[in-house]
Amino acid sequence: MTLRGPEAWGAPPSLPGSKHDGGAPPLDVLVPTRNRPAELAATLAGLAAQDAEDFGVIVSDQSDGRPGWKDPAAAAMLRVLEAQGRRVALHQHLPRRGLAEHRQFLLEQSSADRVLYLDDDVWLAPQAVRTLQEALDALGCGFVGMAVQGLSFLDDRRPHELEPFEAWDGPVEPERLDRGSPGFRRWMLHNAANPTHLAADLVRDGGLAPGEWLAYRVAWVGGCALYRREALVECGGFEFWRHLPAAHAGEDVVAQWRVMERYGGAGILPSQAVHLESPTTVVDREAEAAEVLRGVTAG
Repeated sequence: MTLRGPEAWGAPPSLPGSKHDGGAPPLDVLVPTRNRPAELAATLAGLAAQDAEDFGVIVSDQSDGRPGWKDPAAAAMLRVLEAQGRRVALHQHLPRRGLAEHRQFLLEQSSADRVLYLDDDVWLAPQAVRTLQEALDALGCGFVGMAVQGLSFLDDRRPHELEPFEAWDGPVEPERLDRGSPGFRRWMLHNAANPTHLAADLVRDGGLAPGEWLAYRVAWVGGCALYRREALVECGGFEFWRHLPAAHAGEDVVAQWRVMERYGGAGILPSQAVHLESPTTVVDREAEAAEVLRGVTAG
C-alpha cells in the first residue's frame, strides 16, 4: 500500500488508494490491552504518526468494562489509521487466561510475515517501525527490539548498570540464555532511562552517528519487539501458555529466549520507544514463566 496523506483521507472506498483496497500487510502491529484507554490512545497516536508504509494494527482488549478502543481518544486514533489506509482489526478477547495466551491469540489473528508486539503503554517515535524493519532485514536474526525508556529518569544516570553493554560486532548469532548465564545481567541495560544514556554515550564517543542505528546483545526486550513470524512460530510462539497458571509474568522472556537460541536476537539503539510509566496492570508476578516452564520443550 501507499500511505495516504490527509488530502486523500476522504477518498471513496472504491477508488484506488482507498483504505479498503489493499491485501494483507507484510507487518502487523499486535497490541494487547487491558483497562488502559488513555495509554492505548497514546500508543495508537504513535502508530498513526509512523512513516513506515505498509503495516496493519490488531488490538485485542481484555478490559473489565468496555474495550479501551471505544474511548473517544483511542477511537479517533483508530479512525486516523484507517484513513491512512492501514488495516485495523479489533477484538474483545475474554475470558482472560494470562499474558501468554493473549499474545498467542494475537499471533493467530495475523497472517503477516512479521509481527511487532507493542505493549499498550509505549509511544513510538515516527521512524521506529521503519527502523525496526530495516534492522531485521540487515541482521537476519529472529527478532529485534527497542527497549522502552522512562524519560522521567533522564537525570538518573546508572553507570554500573551499563557495564554489561556489548554491541554486536558482526552477524547476530544464536545464543542460549537462562538466569544463570552471564548474559542475563544485560537486563539492567533496560532499566529507567538507561537506553537513552547508552545512545547518548555512543554518539559522544563516536560509536554511533546521528541517524544511524546499532545492534547490541540483550537479555530480552520487553514492550516493543519485532519478530519474523516463521521464526517465532517454529519456536512454539506463545503456545506454552497451556503450561502456565493464568496469573504469570515473563512470557515475552520465554518466547525470546527460544527464538534467540535458534535464530538470535538483538536490541536496537537508539531506542525510539518511550514508556508511558503508568502503573503496571500485572500485579501478580509470583509465577515467572521461565521458572514454571523449566524443562518444558519448545514447539
